[in-house]
Amino acid sequence: MSPATLASIHALSASTLSDLDMAGTAVFAISGALVAARARQNMVTFAFFAAMTGVGGGTLRDLLIGAPVFWMHATAPIAVCLGIALLVWFTPHRVWHERAIDWFDGLGLASYAVYGAAKATAYGIPWLPAAIMGVVTACMGGIIRDVLAGLPSIVIRPELYVTAAALAAGLYVGLDAVGLPPIAAGAIAVVLGFCLRGYAILGKVDLPAYRR
Repeated sequence: MSPATLASIHALSASTLSDLDMAGTAVFAISGALVAARARQNMVTFAFFAAMTGVGGGTLRDLLIGAPVFWMHATAPIAVCLGIALLVWFTPHRVWHERAIDWFDGLGLASYAVYGAAKATAYGIPWLPAAIMGVVTACMGGIIRDVLAGLPSIVIRPELYVTAAALAAGLYVGLDAVGLPPIAAGAIAVVLGFCLRGYAILGKVDLPAYRR
């Protein structure tokens, strides 16, 4: 394969992973706006919940790996969050399924876990901290949302959550380490992470609890 072809594949992979970051931001923003809707908040609170949920995990990720905070150097992430807040505000509540928050959060969880791990890897973080960074990136937005809303944190609800993020992030790091192209590694990791989270939502599946 020629150097030009390899460079094109690398550029496509970087672009695809960047799109994954935006997708994670968007679906987390939807879950934040839906929490505001359920609490019957005003439009400013809608925007605040959407933005904090959408960019919270990525902000912590960038601070920890020493990267420029992504939404401070691009208009699109915050614009997407604010646009989604308006969309949910003007959409009748009956359009959104009762468990829409869980499903959008699950998709954001898988997407952000993979992108968080990929970005950490790109910044030279070793494989284990990179996988953990994917988990932190994925979970922090939901934690911030629940704290703002005064809800029990999603990470302690009775179904797999952190485990699904760990599966997605760990799979990406592992597949990338064995040489699988980033696009393929990311796609497999997102799909399997989301499937595990969906299975947990539908079946209320959890790991065994501690017993003395």
